[in-house]
Amino acid sequence: MTKERKLKPWQGWLLFGGTLVVVFLLGLLAASVTERRAETQTLLANRVTEIAPDEARNPLYEPNYPREYQTWLQTADTSFSSRYNGSQIVDVLAQRPAMVIFWAGYAFSREYGTPRGHMHAIEDMNHSLRTGHPGIDGAEDLQPATCWTCKSPDVPRMMQQMGIVKYYAGRWSELGSEVVNPIGCADCHETEHMTLRISRPALIEAFARQGKDITKATHQEMRSLVCAQCHVEYYFSQADPNKPNYLTFPWDKGSRMEDVEAYYDSLKYYDYIHPLSKAPILKAQHPDFEIAQYGIHAQRGVSCADCHMPYKSEGGVKFSDHHISSPLQYIDRTCQTCHRESEETLRQNVYDRQAMALEVRDNVERELCKAHLEAQFAWNHGATEQQMAPVLQLIRQSQWRWDYAVATHGGSFHAPQEITRILSNSLEKALQARVLIAQIVAQHGHTGPIPLPDVSTKEKAQAYIGLDMKTLRQQKARFNEQILPQWIKTAQQNQRLVSAR
Repeated sequence: MTKERKLKPWQGWLLFGGTLVVVFLLGLLAASVTERRAETQTLLANRVTEIAPDEARNPLYEPNYPREYQTWLQTADTSFSSRYNGSQIVDVLAQRPAMVIFWAGYAFSREYGTPRGHMHAIEDMNHSLRTGHPGIDGAEDLQPATCWTCKSPDVPRMMQQMGIVKYYAGRWSELGSEVVNPIGCADCHETEHMTLRISRPALIEAFARQGKDITKATHQEMRSLVCAQCHVEYYFSQADPNKPNYLTFPWDKGSRMEDVEAYYDSLKYYDYIHPLSKAPILKAQHPDFEIAQYGIHAQRGVSCADCHMPYKSEGGVKFSDHHISSPLQYIDRTCQTCHRESEETLRQNVYDRQAMALEVRDNVERELCKAHLEAQFAWNHGATEQQMAPVLQLIRQSQWRWDYAVATHGGSFHAPQEITRILSNSLEKALQARVLIAQIVAQHGHTGPIPLPDVSTKEKAQAYIGLDMKTLRQQKARFNEQILPQWIKTAQQNQRLVSAR
């Protein structure tokens, strides 16, 4: 006969404790599901008006979803600021004029301001010097219609009406009187049940090329994926002449910075040739989603909405706060739902991470700016294409890494180790480029420091690269006075635009 084994006391307590933990977690899951169902049922039961599919006019959603709508209106607020960021426009080129040199030959050298809330998406797009001034002095668009893609819930409507390929193939100004409603409800929700949805094809197509079915995403994953429709790195593919400016996410080799670079390299792709250094430059967009995946919060299952759209209770109703903003604005409802430290400690932790990344960033900008200017000096003193080839490759790599890191919103917090790694690699390549340039100019008879122009202010840097900013601003002012009012009038006549309060 086998002897019956008895659990030791500590084993029994361990089993008991483990059972309690499992039951507790299951209870949390059940409560979460119940709350979500109850919230959805409450919303649907309280509907007072029917909303048409793909309805882009945000004010029409207010009667059914007043709390969500009222908090969405707060994205117009620009009063929040933290130590390093905020919701108001800041002239970044004035703060860091080296960026003018980096983007010489590209529209970003004209103007680059920090982004405001979603309510300002259309306004800022129209007034930006980067979009040019079509219709004034015979000027043409600087940008294709693809640039509207992330700016408005009118975009899915226009894609359906025109066809995706034709939409991408158009010019920016052709849709000025159609894309008029700022980022809002229909960008992330289908209108009948307000289920989260992917309204832009690029994300769906990127998943499909990786063999993934985005329709299998969980609700928690969707709370990030609706953001990933826009807050990502992308480019306008010219691979198929029948599909010009086709918006594409370069994730086919992976979503890490080096993976995206390898994808672009395989296509021999570049956004522009730098007029000073002659390097083929990659312009990063805003790889927020990609960077965040390498941070501890995403790896623990925290979604974008958990921190940027925290839940809020009002009158016994729990709903998502649609004032999409920095988590530092409401630490009690964001960070402190998981962390027990004080607001001041949590805020300082964020600032410390940001400061360490920004220190490396500033070093990169100083060295990379010199690399571009010294490369120009080398060309002017007889450097050959064969000699400069490795220099141009290093400058391309350095600027790609710098841009990938600084273009992401909040990356120094989302994944501080990854951002610092990328920036450190960028600094190394900029320094390597400068060493090679010094060797090349020495071979052509120049020894000692390379003389550099004074580009210490935005104005000096813009003048150096040949921008006539006075004329550009005058032309944009006439565009704002003559063209924009007609776009708005046409949109109102066509009942495409309803003013929000």
